[in-house]
Amino acid sequence: MNKKILTLTLLLAVVPGISMSASVYKWTDENGVTHFGDRQPNGKQSEKVNVRSGTTAKSASKKQSPQERLSEVQKDQENDAVTRREAAENEARSKQRAANCETARSNLEIIDSNARIRVQDNGEQRYLSPEEIADQRQKFQEIADENCGPENLEAAQ
Repeated sequence: MNKKILTLTLLLAVVPGISMSASVYKWTDENGVTHFGDRQPNGKQSEKVNVRSGTTAKSASKKQSPQERLSEVQKDQENDAVTRREAAENEARSKQRAANCETARSNLEIIDSNARIRVQDNGEQRYLSPEEIADQRQKFQEIADENCGPENLEAAQ
């Protein structure tokens, strides 16, 4: 009785492995009909089908190797890093332009509101001449024009 149970158990363990290792082939005949079989047909081109996944040997060969997937992931990460760095640089540039714009506008307001402007020059205080005030106004206006464009208009206000 023990021998029969042992033989039956062994047979049940081996049979699924044997059936799973069988090859299945797929081919199309002259009429365009697709056939499946356990033997490769003579004189016809066929594909070996993976029974477990349902993919053919051709589609299985299109899968990437782990090294290819790793290199693709690394390229994607490098591209993401470059994109983030460019975005950070653009944001920093935009903030600097907004600060320059605000400073230039503030200086223009001061120049336009005061009749006399006092500066410290070589440790001594003196007043700017009308020509120097005009030069400073022109310089600050150029800075404002350069930095207070449409992209910085909201940031400066």
